[in-house]
Amino acid sequence: MSSEKKRLKIAFVTALDPKDRHSCSWTDTMYCTSHALQRQSGEVYYLGPIKTNAKRFGQVVHKVSRLLFKRNFLFDRSIFLAKAHAKVVSKRLAAQSFDVIIAPMGTTEVAYLETDIPIVIVRDATFALMHNYYPKFSNLLNKSVREGYYLERLANERSSLLLYPSAWAARSAVEDHRADKEKVHVVPFGANFEAPPIEIVQKRAKSDRCRLLFVGVDWPRKGGEIAFETLLKLDEMGVQAELIVCGCTPPKEFSHARMKVIPFLDKNDEEQRLELEKLFEMADFLLLPSRSECYGMVFCEASAFGLPSITTNTGGISGAVTNGENGYMLPPGAGGAEYARLIAEIYLDDHRYAELVKSSRAAFDARLNWDAWAISVDKLIREELDRRGSDKKLLEPAV
Repeated sequence: MSSEKKRLKIAFVTALDPKDRHSCSWTDTMYCTSHALQRQSGEVYYLGPIKTNAKRFGQVVHKVSRLLFKRNFLFDRSIFLAKAHAKVVSKRLAAQSFDVIIAPMGTTEVAYLETDIPIVIVRDATFALMHNYYPKFSNLLNKSVREGYYLERLANERSSLLLYPSAWAARSAVEDHRADKEKVHVVPFGANFEAPPIEIVQKRAKSDRCRLLFVGVDWPRKGGEIAFETLLKLDEMGVQAELIVCGCTPPKEFSHARMKVIPFLDKNDEEQRLELEKLFEMADFLLLPSRSECYGMVFCEASAFGLPSITTNTGGISGAVTNGENGYMLPPGAGGAEYARLIAEIYLDDHRYAELVKSSRAAFDARLNWDAWAISVDKLIREELDRRGSDKKLLEPAV
């Protein structure tokens, strides 16, 4: 970033704690986005976490709803929580001046927020897309559905920019939530850990046994059964393979002599983080036949290691994986046989595999990293601030 460019004062508004990067996948993302903005855009001031009695009340309502109606109440997308969040954020904003507010997953934080400061919301999906797509957003009370749509509309109206990592999500914002298409932009997310030096990637060599890496905490949603079936089909085809499962423990019926299970690795622990990185280095493919996925930072992480991703064309994955560049996406109906055929075809072609390794890392360097994200976001913010400045001058009376 040019040293002549004014560094922005950024209010980073989150209900979660962005400095506790390992409490969930989104705090990890918030940590990475805030640090990239600090490097590429301006000074970041954390206005989170936000703790209110409204959230605890909402959790009680959810439990009662499950007990009485067997339906989910989406307490973190409720009107009473949004109003409570707005009060807290307003007080914190009043303490000093800011150029811009950035609110990752910030629907409830900004839906009722009264401010003249431009707001930027960063989401990986819309409420419409999540409804009946992820378990948490399924089997909802009608009240939750109504409030989910209503809060997203309010938040969109109050925002100056709506940023999504995929065209899938951006399109839904316009078509399903009637967001102003001038506000909506696609900016791919990055990898949530440090990339290895390019020299390590250039030395990547195909192993003598096709190593498949499955990374995910949710075996069913990430397509674990299909990954296991892929291992079996490769075996039937005469292609020696092994499957490393990291992040979950599959049901007992999924067991194989060439399947290794690592239930959990904590990236906050240096030794475990290095072990996880070693898995990315040693694998030949990231295999993740996801059933539902909003984006998938793991595909960016795989690309950082030059590791091709074999996955499903569902949700926002197409924002992170491009066929023939850093992997391939198969149709949602594809089973283990189709995955095995594709993997064998690439694995047995030395030239094709080597080229896919190179282009995977190139995709990471070009766009699937957080600094690239922050540079794009900084440009969009400054354009919005310039536009606001021009509009203000037009409204000023002539002297």
